[in-house]
Amino acid sequence: MTEKSFLARMALASKARVDKARSAEPEEVLLDRALATDEPPPLTLSRFNLFAELKLRSPADGPLAEAHCDQNGRLKAYASGGAAAVSVLTEPEEFKGSLTHLKEAASVLNPLGVPVMRKDFITDPYQVLEARAAGASGILLIVSMLNDEETLTLIDSAQTCGLFVLLEGFTVQDLQQIKKLIATLPATSKQMILIGVNCRDLKTLKVDFARFKELAKHLSDQTMAVAESGIANIQDITEVVQWGYQGALVGSALMTSGDPAETTAEFVAAGLKSAAFKGSGHVR
Repeated sequence: MTEKSFLARMALASKARVDKARSAEPEEVLLDRALATDEPPPLTLSRFNLFAELKLRSPADGPLAEAHCDQNGRLKAYASGGAAAVSVLTEPEEFKGSLTHLKEAASVLNPLGVPVMRKDFITDPYQVLEARAAGASGILLIVSMLNDEETLTLIDSAQTCGLFVLLEGFTVQDLQQIKKLIATLPATSKQMILIGVNCRDLKTLKVDFARFKELAKHLSDQTMAVAESGIANIQDITEVVQWGYQGALVGSALMTSGDPAETTAEFVAAGLKSAAFKGSGHVR
């Protein structure tokens, strides 16, 4: 499996889902429905921000939870543990996600003031409207599978809907591209953009935790960075914060935790402690 073939396969499947959805509900109808949806809670950031994830399956690790598991209970546990936001997988084949999961998550978390983010292989503005209609506060975009024009179009669609955007990169080239794109945006738009760094090798689907340190050299001082994939414990949280990340997206470790509220709280506490330690001028 090559990096290109994985993303290309995901992009093709994503576009096919959009075509099917658009044939069932025209874009103008979806737009009206999306804009009629109650405004979702904004993303409020602190010195460290945990993005907890609802993910039933990982392509690398297999099933993480059954479809009939207590998803609402886990979502409430993330909220009570102090998650800044909750990422919800909506890709149906590799991750066993759905827009229904996103809508249900928003119905549970929006009243608690915890924003929900759609995580998928987004290729079309139609999917941004789907996210807004489901009650999401944000979306994730993978720059590796989009050209500049497509990325900017999706960012514009997201910001028209009032959604924050997590721009995900895997390589130095991705991060350079992200910084270049962000530089073209007006100041008000930049405030709704985050940079995500994924340490997964798309050729093997294995994580390489050391890549967080290597890629941290290419982060922007002006935009909050989120470390994604491979974060399994408090030590991992502590290290990525010390390397310059202000957030972490954690899926598998929380999905397999027997006490997701406690684990979430421990991760948040470790991140805030590490951020305070780093801010004090001490070096580990």
